[in-house]
Amino acid sequence: MNTVNLLILDDRIENVISLEALLSDIENINIICSTDPNEALKICWKNDISIALVDVQMPEINGFEFVSLLKSNPKTSHIMAIMVTAISKEDKYLIQGLKSGAVDYLYKPLHPEITIAKVTAFIKQIHIQEEIIQKNTELELSKKALIKANQEAEQARKSKEIFLANMSHEIRTPINGIMGIVHMLKTANLNNEQLDWVRRLDVASNSLLLIINDILDISKIDSGMMKIEFEHFNIKNLLLDLNKIYQIKAHDKKLQFNLNIDEKLPAYVNFDSLRLQQIIGNFISNSIKFTEQGGIFFAIKVLDQVDNNFRIKFSVRDTGIGIKHDAVDKIFLAFEQGDDGITKKFGGTGLGLAIVKRLAELLKGEVYAESQYGSYSEFSFIVDMEEVENKDTVKEEIIKQYNELEKFKDFQVLVAEDNELNSFMLSHILKGWDCNVTVVKNGRLALEELEHKDFDLILMDTHMPIMSGFEAIKEIRSRRDTYKKRTPIITISASVLEHEQQAAFQVGADEVIGKPFNPIELHTKIIKICKMNSTVL
Repeated sequence: MNTVNLLILDDRIENVISLEALLSDIENINIICSTDPNEALKICWKNDISIALVDVQMPEINGFEFVSLLKSNPKTSHIMAIMVTAISKEDKYLIQGLKSGAVDYLYKPLHPEITIAKVTAFIKQIHIQEEIIQKNTELELSKKALIKANQEAEQARKSKEIFLANMSHEIRTPINGIMGIVHMLKTANLNNEQLDWVRRLDVASNSLLLIINDILDISKIDSGMMKIEFEHFNIKNLLLDLNKIYQIKAHDKKLQFNLNIDEKLPAYVNFDSLRLQQIIGNFISNSIKFTEQGGIFFAIKVLDQVDNNFRIKFSVRDTGIGIKHDAVDKIFLAFEQGDDGITKKFGGTGLGLAIVKRLAELLKGEVYAESQYGSYSEFSFIVDMEEVENKDTVKEEIIKQYNELEKFKDFQVLVAEDNELNSFMLSHILKGWDCNVTVVKNGRLALEELEHKDFDLILMDTHMPIMSGFEAIKEIRSRRDTYKKRTPIITISASVLEHEQQAAFQVGADEVIGKPFNPIELHTKIIKICKMNSTVL
């Protein structure tokens, strides 16, 4: 414990000596003595005095006046003053002492045990106060450190978010152009060899998009921006649709593909269907990728049921190359493969299973891997699902090519897009729907065009130089001209961030379409917003 400085002030030296002797055996105390009140004030100002034993009756400055002087000075106001008096014990003197700032009284002749007990108690009180002050100081420092850490974490999160948004835009924008051109080529008058080239380009661009989506998904999960969205859907229909897709892919490699659905599986559940497809799709794609002969066996089994809650296991087993025993544990880590030679032979980012594991955690489920090298691999996803009533709606299957869709009649469209490949692709698609298209490279030029001409629709890229799409939309929605102000606007966003897409609606966009998009999706959105705005088609 820290040593406490104690002042003894009495104008009679014999009283000072006897009181100092009485208190000298108390631990953690340093006694300073004085017979002069003025000198004692200087001692208090220059030294860290904690307790002062002050005689009441002194010439020039009495004890009451001395204590009042201590309490009036910020440097000495903290000192605990104990009055030492031989005068009457009447209440008026006690009250006068307390009013001056004293905390207690000692009466002469001093009782040794009482005097020592009181001084010891005040020393303990001072130590407690010092400890509280120290703890408060540490707490304040911890609070500041925590605030700083939170600020740094928030800054890091924002930096990740900005990087994710920029990377998404820079990568998905050219992919959108490539895939748009592929859609255009599919409807062109090509010979069989050229159509095969287009088919191969389509496969390659879709593979590239899957890799990009994996990178963006892992970034979104790491940044805490991946959202789980539950909905009611027919799980059996979803599984059958997946079966159709992967039957074809397995058949292309001359592999069997078997689906086995437990009869106890509920028809309708409340779950995130998109993430469920992502997990299952990753399992099956890996199995097809790493299996050269034999087959893939996709099984869904109900493990347990309590009321309308089902514990369900989705497992995919293959007869592929398998995984070495010491590599099974690391395959769910980002950028890891079961074997260093796998990447060279089969390709891949090593992100798929890492995403699956993190999605499973977000869905409060579990993933497992079992394998025998050179023989088989089995991946499982176990999760709880809630059975719900039939709320499924029948969706019309799209079978048309984009150039077979309904044409627009003398439709004036303004396209604001700074990427030349994307603006070329959009113009070609829109002209195929009999639209008259005007193309500009930024939001400022879009506003200038709108000054001189009325448009039935504006397609606005969100990220453009000079003036962004958001800024341009705000300007349009604030115009006095009612017709121009209400022009239907679809923003074209390459961002995967939900809040950025929501921001488009907040500034006044009627619809948002993400890059890359299917032309049929764009056509559907145009029909929708034009009907909402009563635009004649």
